[in-house]
Amino acid sequence: MTRIEIPGHDLVGIRAANPGPFTLSGTNSWIVNRDPAWLVDPGPDLEEHVAALIAELDARGGLGGIALTHHHADHTGAVPAIQARYPRAPVAAAAGDLADGATFGPLEAVATPGHAPDHLAYIAGDAAMTGDAVLGEGSVFIAPDPGALASYLSALARLRERNVTVLLPGHGPPVADPRAKLDEYIAHRLDRERRLIEALDAGKRTTDELLDDVWADVPPGLRPAAAVTLAAHLDKLADEGRMPAGVERPDLTHLT
Repeated sequence: MTRIEIPGHDLVGIRAANPGPFTLSGTNSWIVNRDPAWLVDPGPDLEEHVAALIAELDARGGLGGIALTHHHADHTGAVPAIQARYPRAPVAAAAGDLADGATFGPLEAVATPGHAPDHLAYIAGDAAMTGDAVLGEGSVFIAPDPGALASYLSALARLRERNVTVLLPGHGPPVADPRAKLDEYIAHRLDRERRLIEALDAGKRTTDELLDDVWADVPPGLRPAAAVTLAAHLDKLADEGRMPAGVERPDLTHLT
């Protein structure tokens, strides 16, 4: 468990001890304000992590509510344990009460679909808690839901226009230059698209060929995630009428 201080902001991060290829150094939970405090992404159900969250929440005058960026287990596993301690605190997420622009305590929800169709970021003052829409390092995989990649690029552009001074991601360190990071994320996706089109123009059609060419930099353990994102890129090309014939779409049935 690691405590993440953000100078100049009345909030703190608590990083869970669940490091891994997809969680990086662990899942970050963010606690905002006080009397009461608000919790963004309780994280995994690990005893030490839950105890640290409760200690911080109690020190800040209790819990006003729990906001979820999305419903992946590494962000939501501790919800029952936190609710057991604070049974009156509501839980809000895109799959429930929140939509783009809605407020929940001091938090404003910003729709950021892509990594998950129901993904939200939250803005409190000039800080944005971005969940898995923007990480502190590396890039995210995009789930191939209808319109996912186009929606993700649009969300990044909209988030870039917000007047925030720090991004607080679901994994990795805080980002002190939000516009530069968001520019980097948008450029990265567009570069992948450019390289994918070049591979298709060269006649490559199978999933393995496209991954070997366009995602050659991805470690073997993350190749399944790259295949998921490849599917999202192919769907975007198909939606735009730019998909050549005979392209193999990745088989993602083993991931569901």
